Amino acid sequence: MSEPSTYGASVTDDDLAHRLAQEAGEMLYAFRDAFSATDTDSYGGSRELRDDGDNRAHDFLVGRLADFRPQDAVLSEEGADDPARLAASRLWIVDPLDGTWEFGQGRDDWAVHVALWETGRLVAGAVALPCSQVTYSTSASLSSAADVQDELPTSRPIRIVVSRTRAPDSIDDIAAAITRETSLPVELVRMGSAGAKAAEVLAGRVDAYLHDNGLSEWDAAAPVVVALASGCAAWRFDGSELRFNRSPPLIDGLVIATPALEPYVRSALA
Repeated sequence: MSEPSTYGASVTDDDLAHRLAQEAGEMLYAFRDAFSATDTDSYGGSRELRDDGDNRAHDFLVGRLADFRPQDAVLSEEGADDPARLAASRLWIVDPLDGTWEFGQGRDDWAVHVALWETGRLVAGAVALPCSQVTYSTSASLSSAADVQDELPTSRPIRIVVSRTRAPDSIDDIAAAITRETSLPVELVRMGSAGAKAAEVLAGRVDAYLHDNGLSEWDAAAPVVVALASGCAAWRFDGSELRFNRSPPLIDGLVIATPALEPYVRSALA
C-alpha cells in the first residue's frame, strides 16, 4: 500500500479518490484474510470483523483526507454528521465499507466508496472492489477500464441487478414492462453493496441497477459519479434528480442504467 508521501503534494481530486478507495480496500481485504473470528451471528458472520472493518477503514480515510484536504468537510457513514458540512463548498462523501454484511460473511460483493461533492454537484470519486482488484473511478489515468454497453444485448437477456435482500417490490412489473417494450427477456441479478452492483453495470455484465428505498448519500455518491463519468445515466427511483449534501443525507431510491436501456427503464418506472 502506498504511503501518503508518494501521492505528491499536487495530487488531483480524481487520483486522490482512486488511491484512497483502493488502499482502504486493500487494507480491508488483508485484515479479513488474517482475521480469526471470535464471535459470529447467523446474519453477517463475525460481528467483530464487521465492526473492526468499518472502524479501520473510516479512520484510514478520514486521516488521509485530513492530510491531503484539511480544509474540506467529510461525511462518512461511520462518523458523526457535522451540520457545518451543509455550508461547505467541498464535501467528501465516503462509505468506508459498503456491504458490511457481505464483508462479514466472507462474500466478494462489498466495496469502498470515496466521492467529492463541490458547489452543488459530484465532481470526483472512486468505487474499489478489493476482491476482484478493480477500482472504477473518475481518474483518467488510474481507473480500471469500464465496458458500458451502448446497445441492447443480443446474446443474453437484459440483466438488472437488485439488492439480494431488499429488491424493489415492483421489480417484476418493471421487468415485464421492459420486456414488452424491447421484446427481450429480463433476468434479475441479486447482490449486496451498492458499489458492487454499480460495478456490474460498468463492467458490462448487467444493464441497470435499481433500488427503491433506504439509501444514504454515502451509499450512492461514489457509484453515481463514477457511473456518470463512464457514460451511464443515474437518477432517483421516483424519476427526480439526484442531489447531495442535504439534511438528512438521504437519497432514498437510485437507478443507474446504460444509455441503451435508459429510455426503457424510465418508461417502465413512469
